[in-house]
This record gives sequence, structure tokens and C-alpha cells, in this order.
Amino acid sequence: MTAAHVLEAARSRSLRIAAAESCTGGMVAAALTDIPGSSDVFERGFVTYSNAAKEEMLGVSRATLDRYGAVSEEVAREMAEGALANSHAQVAVAITGIAGPGGSDFKPEGRVCFGLAMQDRVTDSETQEFGPRGRDWVRLAARDHALFLLLSALR
Repeated sequence: MTAAHVLEAARSRSLRIAAAESCTGGMVAAALTDIPGSSDVFERGFVTYSNAAKEEMLGVSRATLDRYGAVSEEVAREMAEGALANSHAQVAVAITGIAGPGGSDFKPEGRVCFGLAMQDRVTDSETQEFGPRGRDWVRLAARDHALFLLLSALR
């Protein structure tokens, strides 16, 4: 599965994609825009590393951040919905997690939460535990999982 497959699936349905990324810092956007011609499908990306950026750019609620923390399915869901609301896309993926090093017993290194929003559909969210395999590995795994979620939703 590659980013090219995601673009082809979106193109076949005349849908545009947005990405809201925290721990991946734009890796999903880069994977999609590395492919020539992606501008007809990839609408925009939001790199919202700080909580302030999540609030200001995506409309994530301060109450949600305070109650659940940035690394939560609740925040991932609001990030995905905010990416849809603040773009011309019809499908949006969101990623927020702890790539490492670090983490805690409550939120360990390698935990990444994803949101997937589509117009006229209930927003999905999920958590993947990639484990403490190192920052680079977790970020690549999160990027690839986000692309998989997009592809699954578009098929």
C-alpha cells in the first residue's frame, strides 16, 4: 500500500484529502505530495504540534485537551473534524501521539491516536500501540497507518 493508492482511490471518487498531524509533523502530507499530480486530490495539511495550534488551526476544544490530553482519541477526532471544517476536503485524517523518547505509564511511548472524518459520516477514531521502537520508527509507522486508514475509507 502506498500513497499513490490513496491518491488513486480519492481521485476515482472525486474526493479531496486533508491531513491534521502532530507527532508526524507533516509526513502524511509529504508522502502524498511527493507524487506528481497529487494537487488534484491533496487539498491541505495542518501541522499542529502544540496544543495552541490544535486549538487555533483546527478548533480543538481546550476542555477536550484539558480532560483527555493531546494524545487521545477525543483530540484526534476533533483534529480530523477541524481539518474538514477548515478545508475544502471531503476526507481528513488526524494523528496525535508520543513518538518518543519518553512517555509515561499512563501514555507510553509509541501510543498514537488517529481520527478519520468524512463528510456525512460519523468520525472514527482509534489508538495504536506501536511500542518503544524509537522515534523514527513510530513516526513512519504512524504515517503508514494513517495512509492505510485513508485508503480503507476511500474504498
